[in-house]
Parts: sequence; structure tokens; C-alpha cells
Amino acid sequence: MSSEKPLAGIQVVDVSTFVTGGFCSLMLAHLGADVLKVEPPGKGDVLRLSGPPFIEGESRYFLSCNSGKRSITLNLKTDEGKEILYKLAAKADVFLENFRPGTAARLGIAYDEIKKINKTIIYCSISGFGQTGPYRDKPAYDPLIQSLSGVMSITGEEGRPPVKVAVPLSDLTAAMWGGYGITAALLKREKTGQGDYLDVAMLDGILPWLTKHAGLYFGGEDPQRMGTKDPVIVPYQVVETSDGYLNLAIGNDKLFHTFCIALGREDLANDERFLTNKGRVEHRDALEPVLESTFKQKTTQEWVALLVNEHQLPVSPVLSVGDALNHPQTQARGSVLKMDHPVSGEIDVINLPLKYQKSESGFETPPPTLGQHTDDVLTSLGYDAAQIEAFRRQSVI
Repeated sequence: MSSEKPLAGIQVVDVSTFVTGGFCSLMLAHLGADVLKVEPPGKGDVLRLSGPPFIEGESRYFLSCNSGKRSITLNLKTDEGKEILYKLAAKADVFLENFRPGTAARLGIAYDEIKKINKTIIYCSISGFGQTGPYRDKPAYDPLIQSLSGVMSITGEEGRPPVKVAVPLSDLTAAMWGGYGITAALLKREKTGQGDYLDVAMLDGILPWLTKHAGLYFGGEDPQRMGTKDPVIVPYQVVETSDGYLNLAIGNDKLFHTFCIALGREDLANDERFLTNKGRVEHRDALEPVLESTFKQKTTQEWVALLVNEHQLPVSPVLSVGDALNHPQTQARGSVLKMDHPVSGEIDVINLPLKYQKSESGFETPPPTLGQHTDDVLTSLGYDAAQIEAFRRQSVI
């Protein structure tokens, strides 16, 4: 196996904040890019203050999104701070920001300015609604995007209020589109020698995830909230057991036949209403109550032993976050790492899921403390100790 990671040698200047930018550059760091996180002096990235819980003053939320990066503090409202940033951008491959549209221009660090310094830069802007359109200047937070995207209208139980997805879906989706777009732009630059500008919007990013629900709408139907049920597959939902919950993913007719035999309900397998998925969808009101009453007769583990272990059916218990992070499969895949943090001590870090056969990936360093690498970075740019100390007195760093 090559010891080099896919993005080894790629330099990223990240002036973004919170989750959209943080998770985007986390993806790049995971693949070997040298991510330099530029934070304002004093408080740093607002994500550092987003908690609790905190470990020795470090936010768990921040720690979850910033492994493998270096941190430098710069006051971008000062001429000296901007000059330092320009020097960093001149050597960079990627420049990442997630300010509200217009803010980067006011700071003098918009694409047009950075392009003058580095004509082959890949510049990525992540925002709520993008750089164009009537909502361009509106504030954006994940719950707002979930509601405007239609996702919230189809999440939750029938007859009850809409529910947001528990994780910050639109933030993470935009971050992943950003990482995807940046790597594609880097590949194109290898072929053409040209840099590029990438405009990523949280709302744009979540719409493609509507998939089947968008398909239903384009086909003339109005998708509705169905809880854990699926609009086009039955049974494909959570059912209650005598002591917990079980998720059924009986995705085709052959599986349904095996499923019924395992339940001891051959009558359901042979019922003309349920022979095909189309029929099961049309007659879900007849089938689902039977399944619900059946599953309440045993414990979750009894059902897992019967359906999963004995019959190899796609069924799973609904695990807590803790159980998921400590699951044998999670552990076997190395999905949770332990790292030594200079302030918080030993911390747990969730590894990203890209595992290559012929190259490496993963994090080598823990999330940085605020400004941990400022002096080293400035020294590498040619500033001496006296200049660095002067910058500190002037609140440039």
C-alpha cells in the first residue's frame, strides 16, 4: 500500500466557521490535505463555543469537526491580517469560506481578490442560499433549510407536526457537496491548469436528496409524512417489540416470502393482496396492523435471533447513539479513534468512511487548539520573532 494519501501535498486555507465549512475541510484533511484553519483571535471559530459539553474548555462539537487541521489566528479586519492571509493564499491550492454573500468582498478576500494573487486557486463559497437569487442575503440555519427544502414536511408521523432530522442535515450535505466539488475541481486543474470558483448552497445541496419523494411529486402525487414508513416499499418501517423497536427493510417479494415463513405466517405470504410489493403498498392498511401486533409478542433480541441470525433477513434493532458507536461492526471497521489532545487529554474521534486499497486516509493529529500553529506558520512565511510579537500586541493575531 502506498503511504501517500490521495490529497497529500494539497494546501487548503480555510477561513470558514461552524459546521458547513468545518466538515468540508475535515473531509479534505481526512484525505491528506494540509488544512490551515484561519480563526479570529480571542474566541476563534464560533463552533468552539457551541456546546456543552466542554472538555477543559474545548467544545465536543468543535472536536467532532476539526481533526487533522492546523489553526492560526488572524484578524482579517486589519491590513496586516489580510496581508498574511494573502501570503497564505498565494501558496494554497484551495480557499474555503462560508460567510454570508458579500462578506468576503467587504473583507477584501473574495474570489476576485484571491484570484489576483493565485490564478489557479480553487475557491469554494458555501452559503445558505447561494450567491444569486432572491434569498441570497437571507440568514440560513439548518432547521430553516430543512423546512424550505420540503424535507421537514415529509419527516414525522402522519397527523402530527413536521419534525426536523436530528442531525444538521443541510449543513453536512452542503459540506459534502463542497468537498466533492473541490476534489473534482482539483482533478480538472490537473488537466487544464485552470483554477475555478465553486458556489455551494445549503438549499441546493439538500434538494437532490429528495429522490423518491421528488419522483412521487413529479409523478403527480403529494408526498406526506409517514413516520418511519416508506411511500413505495412495504414493510419498510420501524415496529415496536415487547421491549424496544425493530427496523424492517423487506425490500422485495422474495424477502417478504421468507419473512412471512420466519414469522410463522404463511397465510400472509400466500395472500393475493400481499404477493407483490405493489399490492402490499396498496393494502398496507391491512398488512401493517397484523405485523404490529405480531412483533409485540417477543423482545427485540428474540426477533433479532430469529430473523437476522437464523433467516438472514434485513432487520435491525434501533440502537442508541452509544450502542451504535460501540457496536462490534463499528469497532471492527475502526470507525471510532482515540487521540491525545493537548488540552482535553484522550478524546474519541469518528473516522470518515473512505478506505482505499492502494492509499491511506484518516486523521493523524487531533483538533487544534485555538492558534496552536500561528507562530510556526508565520515563521514559515518569513516573519521573525519580533514581528510576530508585534502582531500579537497589535491584535493582528
